[in-house]
Amino acid sequence: SYFGDKSSCVENANTLNLTSSSSVRGLNSTCIGKTPLSSGRSGCRSHTPLMGYSVTSSSAVSAHTVASVIVAVVEGRGLARGEVGMASIDLKNPEIILSQFADNTTYAKVITKLKILTPLEIIMSNTACDAGNTTKLFNLITEHFKNVTFTTVQRKYFNETKGLEYIEQLCASEFSTIFMEVQSKYYCLAAAAALLKYVEFIQNSVYAPKSLKVRFQGSEKTAMIDSSSAQNLELVINNRDSRNGHTLLGVLNYTKTPGGSRRLRSNILEPLVDAETINTRLDCVQELLQDEELFFGLQAVISKFLDTEQLLSVLVQIPKQDTVKTAESKITNLIYLKHTLELVEPLKAALRNCNTQLLRAYYNSLEDTRFGIILEKITTVINDDTRYTKGCLSMRTQKCYAVKPNISEFLDIARRTYTEIVDDIAGMITQLAEKYSLPMKTSFSSARGFFIQMNADCSTLPNGQLPSEFTKITKMKNTYSFTSADLIKMNERCQESLREIYHMTYLIVCKLLNEIYEHIHCLYKLSDIVSMLDMLLSFAHACTLSDYVRPEFTDTLAIKQGWHPILEKIAVEKPVSNNTYLTEGNNFVIITGPNMSGKSTYLKQIALCQIMAQIGSYVPAEYCSFRIAEQIFTRIGMDDDIETNASTFMKEMKEITYIIQNANDKSLIIIDELGRGTSAEEGIGICYAACEYLLNLKAFTLFATHFLELCHIDALYPNVENYHFEVQHVRSSAGNKEKIAYTYTLSKGYTEEKNYGLKAAEVSSLPSSIILDAKEITNHIAKQILHRQKSTPEMIKQRATYQLAMRLVQTARNSRLDPDSLRVYLKALKKKYEASCPTPGKNDEQ
Repeated sequence: SYFGDKSSCVENANTLNLTSSSSVRGLNSTCIGKTPLSSGRSGCRSHTPLMGYSVTSSSAVSAHTVASVIVAVVEGRGLARGEVGMASIDLKNPEIILSQFADNTTYAKVITKLKILTPLEIIMSNTACDAGNTTKLFNLITEHFKNVTFTTVQRKYFNETKGLEYIEQLCASEFSTIFMEVQSKYYCLAAAAALLKYVEFIQNSVYAPKSLKVRFQGSEKTAMIDSSSAQNLELVINNRDSRNGHTLLGVLNYTKTPGGSRRLRSNILEPLVDAETINTRLDCVQELLQDEELFFGLQAVISKFLDTEQLLSVLVQIPKQDTVKTAESKITNLIYLKHTLELVEPLKAALRNCNTQLLRAYYNSLEDTRFGIILEKITTVINDDTRYTKGCLSMRTQKCYAVKPNISEFLDIARRTYTEIVDDIAGMITQLAEKYSLPMKTSFSSARGFFIQMNADCSTLPNGQLPSEFTKITKMKNTYSFTSADLIKMNERCQESLREIYHMTYLIVCKLLNEIYEHIHCLYKLSDIVSMLDMLLSFAHACTLSDYVRPEFTDTLAIKQGWHPILEKIAVEKPVSNNTYLTEGNNFVIITGPNMSGKSTYLKQIALCQIMAQIGSYVPAEYCSFRIAEQIFTRIGMDDDIETNASTFMKEMKEITYIIQNANDKSLIIIDELGRGTSAEEGIGICYAACEYLLNLKAFTLFATHFLELCHIDALYPNVENYHFEVQHVRSSAGNKEKIAYTYTLSKGYTEEKNYGLKAAEVSSLPSSIILDAKEITNHIAKQILHRQKSTPEMIKQRATYQLAMRLVQTARNSRLDPDSLRVYLKALKKKYEASCPTPGKNDEQ
């Protein structure tokens, strides 16, 4: 169990009651009760102790599948309601992230942040969860995170003074500027106090003083993508099959380290909003693409790195009890540390000739003398040829002989004993092989220790059976694995001798680590550099596989021949590409077209391209320019949600309400059909009203709809543009049936297609009598409704003037043309304006 023994866990208690004084010493005597507040679960759950966690170098596609983040959330009371403080720590990465922000009553920011963190456990104060008096925030979090463990802690542990003390005590000196940022941020400090107290308690270990990275993350530095948009756009999880890699993360993820993969994931979910930072990244990607030697050189070094954050996390924890497991883990981690530090020089060599600002900065950071100092201290104690190897036996040998000879006499004696035992085992097995003349060989597994393995056919054995002195026999195909009583005894002796070696090595390692602690902060810098380079290499790699282009950042969203990055990966041939153009003056696009003509794919493609541009990646297009979006909203899909008792229509309304409440002038809004879940008149009414609201924002909105009545809104509002997806009608060879051929090409104006729903129904196996009836009824209704709005000449003139004004403003802002070219462009604008204005003569006739 979680807390050492079952008795210390009070099941179904209402609060976690840390009854001892809030000193670390008293913590062992405390009593804890888990609150399964979101359901009736009783809360004793085993946490995997971190000490024995092994660091693997395999590319971590599954690195974030196991949740390991613990988050504490606290909200202000009274007038400060809506001010939320959060503190989170990843058990695999020794970094505390503090955030505090004001949120509105929907708590969108909190839920989004939590979804990105994917927590293992959420800690809240008992006052937020009192039965019959729970806060709205608590209810929302429990509703959204049904499978996450909830723990309530007494409000007194959310103590900002204690939080600041903790941070002063644990924060590495490199990151001490954090005090300035958080001194007056009481809520995140309070959350940090409760979080650290709790983590020390469950981990049964304390963090070494001045060893953690602490950073404050407001909500201003990144764009916000709410969780349902992330799901709709399939940013990190495929909606059909969660194990499937057809997601934006899957398209861009060629990372070689777990840290790089985690970084890419969090960037996709929280893109940057600072054009300068994005361009710095793009410069790096451009250099990596232009300099092949740099690309392959860096990739070769980066792929050798292990999970640096995980390694740091274990290094900075000081266990409260010494066990064989903690000893073995610390020795392993020291070997990993040596392996990591030995890669600093090759990494510097790979970066030596780069030109980009960011890569140069990384090169200079690696010049830090502390890497050399730590490595020097390690090599005085640890053998030069000790390194990370694959295979449990070779790693065990590395750990045994890690410490140099003549440092500890007793250790040398213990190692000689161990060697003798291993030699005896090998000798004994050779003797057995000769005795029975069977092809036996020595094998090893971490679970069984040494055992005997043999490849032999059953028929070669006397009586088809192994001699009787062999026990624990398993057979797979023609391979026998077995042991004997003598071998089991030898294994026990071997284990005993190993324990001694580990214990003595551990003492030497601990002494060494204590000398290293003061220099360890440079590793935070290293892990940051490695994960960032890994991500940028991954972007460059994705570019080489497709014709992506570098994005520009202006006040216009213009994509020339862009295509859908995920679809490209799935489809046999390259998807059809399309143009997109939105400016401040034409910021609202209505898209129409038959079912299956490509509307949804096109909308998602724009959002995905926007996200790719804002994380510093190249974009699938011939040319693209983006306006930085501070928020990306989507309303896609037609599902009802049984769990929250929301019908299709209610779900649509909730989503559009969320967009209307949170959107601002810098948002990108994508709406794929609205008002479908109710009657046509009401649906059109709701769509029209929502459109009119969004039209008044300067946000860029793309709205796909089947309500053709909506297209006429452009007569009233000049900033609306209509586009449609073209389809062609093909007569079948028999000549009696007409088929629709989809071109997936976007054109100006709204769709001329009539009754395309009926055509889609014809393709399905609906009986022809029903289809004929439907056609008759549709024609009858259409005649009754046909009150088309006509644009008056006045409106046409107003629209033309508006378009001209917008073009002029844009030219004044962004033009890079020389005077002659500018003159030609302005003349063309004038002609276009005159052509689109009705002439007075015509007016009179009308």
